[in-house]
Amino acid sequence: MSIPNFLRMQVVERAANRCEYCGLSQEGQEAVFHVDHIQPVSLDGPTELENLALACVSCSLRKSARVSAADPDTGGMVPLFHPRRDLWNLHFRWNASELIGITPSGRATVSALAMNRPIAVSIRHEESLRGRHPPPGHL
Repeated sequence: MSIPNFLRMQVVERAANRCEYCGLSQEGQEAVFHVDHIQPVSLDGPTELENLALACVSCSLRKSARVSAADPDTGGMVPLFHPRRDLWNLHFRWNASELIGITPSGRATVSALAMNRPIAVSIRHEESLRGRHPPPGHL
């Protein structure tokens, strides 16, 4: 679905040009970040500011049309992190360049979006050398 440019700009500004799932900065990345429907269109999610999040290509493609995933600790299905309703610091913590989920939703999101695959950890390490990681406000 096409996102109107004025809406895309609002999403980018609100997100401070960072992925709202993993915190990666758009600065220095070759691929243009996606505007993600938090509640997917396929599940009747509207194309309005409150249902949109800026997502790096990796997080966007791995999230796809999902709103839940299995918590790797319990195996139970739980909601994925919701950037408009959930506070990032209540669900995640950084261990250097590795992202740790500290709630069932945090763990499920880290696992489902493969946030700690080797290339992602390497990119975060490089970003830390450039002063762009961790994101401001993320513990």
